[in-house]
Amino acid sequence: SVLPSPAPPGLPDRFRMFRSCEWEILERSLNILQASDFYWGPLSVGEAHAKLLREPVGTYLVRDSSQGNCLFSLSVRMPTGPVSLRISFQEGYFRLKNWFSDCVVRLLELVVAGTRNNPLHFDEMGGTPLV
Repeated sequence: SVLPSPAPPGLPDRFRMFRSCEWEILERSLNILQASDFYWGPLSVGEAHAKLLREPVGTYLVRDSSQGNCLFSLSVRMPTGPVSLRISFQEGYFRLKNWFSDCVVRLLELVVAGTRNNPLHFDEMGGTPLV
């Protein structure tokens, strides 16, 4: 499930410089993400985790990353508590572990479908698989 919230309008001004083709990918993806029910914009990791603590396991949201080298973070309610995973943007693709796409929403669709049969393991999750 997702934790819905309206995203703030407009493009964030915190993004680093991009080539024009990367900016087009980022802008298109951000517009799609802002239309989703799970993008919260500039939410801190603490605020995201506090919101997810009240939600069922598997609930997730996407927020702006507080790390300068990442644009977005995926925060997920795991059985052991909320965790946040960075979504990187390199060479025109958003990446999360072995999955990549030129759209954040499409990336999340790939991850959700892929983890049904092959759970992800991240160090941040202390050995708990992401399904």
